[in-house]
Amino acid sequence: MKLKKPQVSKADIKFYFIDLLGIIAGCLVMAVSMNMFKVPNLLVPGGISGIGVFAYHVLGIPVGLTIIILNIPLFILSYKILGPRLVVQSLVGTFIFSLAVDLTAPFLPAATDDLLLASVYGGVIMGIGVGLVFRFRSSTGGTALLSLILAKVTGISPGQALFFGDLFVLALAIFVFGSEPAMYSALALFISIKVVDAVLEGLGLAKQAIIITRSGAEVNERLLSELGRGVTRIEASGGYTGEGREVLLCVVTRQQTSHLKTIIHEVDPTAFVIIGNATEVHGEGFKKMQQN
Repeated sequence: MKLKKPQVSKADIKFYFIDLLGIIAGCLVMAVSMNMFKVPNLLVPGGISGIGVFAYHVLGIPVGLTIIILNIPLFILSYKILGPRLVVQSLVGTFIFSLAVDLTAPFLPAATDDLLLASVYGGVIMGIGVGLVFRFRSSTGGTALLSLILAKVTGISPGQALFFGDLFVLALAIFVFGSEPAMYSALALFISIKVVDAVLEGLGLAKQAIIITRSGAEVNERLLSELGRGVTRIEASGGYTGEGREVLLCVVTRQQTSHLKTIIHEVDPTAFVIIGNATEVHGEGFKKMQQN
């Protein structure tokens, strides 16, 4: 018996096209922040983009080219360790961002030479761009991918790995550009994180999801493999129908909320889902429990 090939509907094409437009818009906004505020003022973003700023000022290598080159080994490792789905999603964002930074550089002169203004406006604009890219289910690779790889290999949480990766780049900025640009870089990074939160409409520390589904095992597997988050599974039954269901309880970061909803929709579009703010979370992957 021949298996039918999965058909791509017009709705799916429209869905992916809207996502692509959103990713492009986000990457263009990020390029504005890089070329008009960060690169000319020695302000270092976290992760591989920050190394791109180093390479530009020290070696004269275009920022976007450095981002692409350094992401290649990460994509290879991610494909082997994390699987192809996450690689494809990140590859699109990384490629578009790298092109956007280098192609728009001649048309986006420095907006100011005041470090405070550059860090504030550059941080806000960068946060808007990153938030858009996250919202349309992509990323720009770099330390985001590296954090997931380290989490899978070493067992540390993705958040911890991402924090230490950005911290390393900021520390490197002190030796390359001096303490003042490094301090303003940290300020810009802090502002970007807050703006990303606002773009993603996340006011709490994290998001808690209660998922009632018939496909608990598959949803559980994808949440574990793609988001690196633990899941608590509870057997339950419908109060009216008496039919068996599985309740999954999962806590994710704000940036992972869109990906979470995509997974649920793909596995079980009829699932009943409650997503709310978790203003305080303790345990693996989040803050350690401490006595007051």
